[in-house]
Amino acid sequence: MHTDDSFDILVVDDDPALRELLAEYLTVNGLAVRAVCDGRAMRQALDKGKPGAIVLDLMLPGEDGLSLARELRTNPAYMDLPILMLSARGEEVDRIVGLEVGADDYLAKPFSPRELLARLRALLRRSRPLVAVAQAGAAGASHRQFGPFVLDLVAHRLLREGVELHLTSGEFDLLREFTERPNRVLSRDDLVDALKGFDRSPFDRSIDIRVTRVRRKIETDPSAPAYIRTIRGEGYLFNPRGDAA
Repeated sequence: MHTDDSFDILVVDDDPALRELLAEYLTVNGLAVRAVCDGRAMRQALDKGKPGAIVLDLMLPGEDGLSLARELRTNPAYMDLPILMLSARGEEVDRIVGLEVGADDYLAKPFSPRELLARLRALLRRSRPLVAVAQAGAAGASHRQFGPFVLDLVAHRLLREGVELHLTSGEFDLLREFTERPNRVLSRDDLVDALKGFDRSPFDRSIDIRVTRVRRKIETDPSAPAYIRTIRGEGYLFNPRGDAA
């Protein structure tokens, strides 16, 4: 049940017709939605409550979606807020830049509202604490340790010697997946299936970009990773010891 100030999805898009369409479609499908037109209205909505996820248009008047995503990712209150970025431009460079600044998913316009709903539900399932509790119970532990790091599956936190390293929801999901299957080569398709659960183009680089972001946070030298290794032509292997290959 939602309180007056609680909501599942915040839509930030300057197209009033699209805002109305998404608000109606998502509401009919059981989600509480707020839809606003720009960064200023986004901040006002966030002041009233933290949503489960945000749909953020790349091409906004004034402050664009990339600037707003960067702002969210530098604010401790919203570092773990799932971001699905929209853009009328489908070029790969826009998608890559959006993912690099911390978006968890990307959808090019025009898109099917049904696909947007499926992606949002996937983000919400992965980010809600009760899901983490269930996964932790199924795995038989609420924490996973590797090197000086502790991944808290319930609180969705990564600690290094007691100090929290902030992760986005997508980064947390990736690291959790690696810690569940250590010392095994995981292909990009394996990771997409586990983390996204829907079809993607053969040129989708979202997993590679997410790996790069996680490496920056856990590797002593991200250019020579010890924990998340690239296995050429096959995928990635997580080595929880972080020792030499």
